[in-house]
Amino acid sequence: MIACDCAVCRSSDPRNTRLRPSIMVTTDSGANIIVDTPPEMRIALLKNDVRRLDAILFTHSHADHVFGMDDIRSFNYRQNAPMPVYAEANVLEDLKRIYEYIFVNTQRGGGKPQVQLSEIEPLHSLELGGVTVMPLRVYHGTLPIVAYKFGEKFAYVTDVNRIPEETWPYLEGLDVLMLDAVRREAHDTHFNLDEALAVIEKLKPKLALLTHLSHDYDYEETNRELPSNVRLAYDNMVFEVSD
Repeated sequence: MIACDCAVCRSSDPRNTRLRPSIMVTTDSGANIIVDTPPEMRIALLKNDVRRLDAILFTHSHADHVFGMDDIRSFNYRQNAPMPVYAEANVLEDLKRIYEYIFVNTQRGGGKPQVQLSEIEPLHSLELGGVTVMPLRVYHGTLPIVAYKFGEKFAYVTDVNRIPEETWPYLEGLDVLMLDAVRREAHDTHFNLDEALAVIEKLKPKLALLTHLSHDYDYEETNRELPSNVRLAYDNMVFEVSD
């Protein structure tokens, strides 16, 4: 947090230094798919030496999830192709507004991102990199947004404080569930820790990784408090899921 002197913000543990949340899924075919393009996406891609990007999935269009998209230009140059972008219709319209310069004739200058927009709907699956991706409806306060299930054993559910009944069955029996738990106190648009733990208890994944974390959470101290199948996610974490 800006201008904060708390123990977590001043920690020397790199797992307490958190960029805005995003994930990259690498499939068995070698395709790299990212969910959301936060403002620090460039930092994360450089840190992890990512050389190829095959698709972008968006959960919603809040600033902390879309304001890094300009940096896909490097992949346009390397791959000589527009970037496939998948989102709900309202999010696609927001991207056209936020990144107006992409979609209108302007001088090219240093270049601008080239994108191929595709509309998605919850419970209508798509195939990316040899993996079935299922968009799922969840709610970020009153805002309907999208979570994503990859194959049968992994799901990414961020910026959520309500999961509708039709979505629950798709989140059961997972090997790994990544779930929003923004802070310890109640929040109007995110699960807090107690709410996230209640969801995890109901869904019973083999492993739950908590994400979209504020400075409420010291990595080591919090993990000691959590159930054995629940851990805090951290920047640059890598794990494998077998389908």
